[in-house]
Amino acid sequence: MGLFTLLNLQSDQVIDWEMCPEYTFGTFESWGGKERIRSKNERIYYFFIDDWGDVPRLCLMERGIKHARVVAEILAPEDMVQRCVDGQGKVALYERSYGINDELKSWLKANIIEATDSSRIIPVQEQKQQGLGESGLPGVDEVQTQVQTITLPAGPAELSEEDVVTLVQKYNLVDHERNPTGDFPNVLVDNGDGATVTDLVTGLMWQREGLDIMSHRSMRKALEKLNNDGFAGHNDWRFPSMAEALSLMERQKNKDQYLHPCFSTEQPFIFVDAVRKPGGYWFVDYKHGRAFWSSGTIPGGFGRFCRLDRGRK
Repeated sequence: MGLFTLLNLQSDQVIDWEMCPEYTFGTFESWGGKERIRSKNERIYYFFIDDWGDVPRLCLMERGIKHARVVAEILAPEDMVQRCVDGQGKVALYERSYGINDELKSWLKANIIEATDSSRIIPVQEQKQQGLGESGLPGVDEVQTQVQTITLPAGPAELSEEDVVTLVQKYNLVDHERNPTGDFPNVLVDNGDGATVTDLVTGLMWQREGLDIMSHRSMRKALEKLNNDGFAGHNDWRFPSMAEALSLMERQKNKDQYLHPCFSTEQPFIFVDAVRKPGGYWFVDYKHGRAFWSSGTIPGGFGRFCRLDRGRK
């Protein structure tokens, strides 16, 4: 019967045994997939290990140009999966998705690819993103209590890991690796335009949605266009600083992200206006709840821009 038939996918699909999480940005995002992928409708399948939870999981990924979906979890022997994880050696905190080793590859070919029994293959149902809809927040004029404002560092910065730790502790920001007990006191209000909200504490107006994944250079061009078009009636939108982006981080997940549900989940990790010292680019990741950096020469991420709402700050 075979893996793809059991998952109700086209039976003529094949596994790309060379693909792994490390290669996906250059293939599917940074250059639009032109190096290997000819069409936005084309799909590539590969196995990887997801080690973000308590127990590492072997998964099957469906990938395309700006498309990523885990289609199944594979119940491989736990000790075999753990050996693969242990074989990665020392890795950075933000690297928790790994390619498979030769032992798992051989096991998959022998037990899963032409499987007739689905007991080891657990489909993952695709969750369709619903429209933003109502924010669920009070309107601008509905907040009756006095709000104490906080001014966060803004503008471009060069930050070391120690600088980020100091930053989250100074402002009590939530970072689930560096300061999981943080508790920054947002007071979000709806601006009534369906596109933005404002935090009365920081005075920052935020996009509820944002921009799709692209390179850092392309993101800056997109920001320029956003301002030229006067998004939501303003032309002073900018990248958030590290502290500003972390000020939105929450201690509990909503819709699979540590972010207020008024925001779209289509931008799981966003650029911030900070480079890493001694090298790399910083991001804030709302899916995994922390800041992280990438050393890629052409880093890619999503965008969610902010501006100082001067009328309320």
